[in-house]
Amino acid sequence: MNTLTGAPPAPGRLRAAWRAAHAPVAGVPRWARIAAYAIPFAVLPSGLWRIAAVVLHTPLTDGPQGTGDLPSWLPIEVYVVLLSVGSELLAFTAIGLVAAWGEVVPRWVPVLRGRRVPVAAAVVPALLGAAALTTLWTSMAVLSAVGRTLQGDPLPAGMPLAAFDWQAAVFAATYAPLLLWGPLLGAVALAYWRRRTGGGPAPAVAAA
Repeated sequence: MNTLTGAPPAPGRLRAAWRAAHAPVAGVPRWARIAAYAIPFAVLPSGLWRIAAVVLHTPLTDGPQGTGDLPSWLPIEVYVVLLSVGSELLAFTAIGLVAAWGEVVPRWVPVLRGRRVPVAAAVVPALLGAAALTTLWTSMAVLSAVGRTLQGDPLPAGMPLAAFDWQAAVFAATYAPLLLWGPLLGAVALAYWRRRTGGGPAPAVAAA
């Protein structure tokens, strides 16, 4: 809000502030910038599929939409929205590995505002996340290709990929980009480490 007039900031100023906050810092390789910006877009299709199939009840799947292990007070529609939004926000944090707010804590963060972000505080969680995401989605892709669940059971009839039809094709097209999430995140995290340390000794998790 404008402190002189009491009016909210103009949309143009908000857009400029947004661009400034998320613009890549000096020294970020072009490939790392593209990779970081690509991660939220790789996660977006699967979230839209879940919302369309479960919340909007479009005919993207004929499978059951039970509550599974969800508590009785949490409707599956709410869970799916929270899962999709949370996944997108988590994916968006990759941009911090190329933007200024990934190196210096923003001013709106209490206590820590203006402090330098320790390299390990950004790189180690990113590399661990990259390893976990790569393992998870690669395993899911392999199991789905052979018609199995994570428990090793056959896919229930009516579930996506249980049959080769248009529903399976849409499901595969929206979830396939998730295979890129882990590798892209790992590559961007290593570029961040090299930029912040000048190519010094790699963190132990990177070597592992």
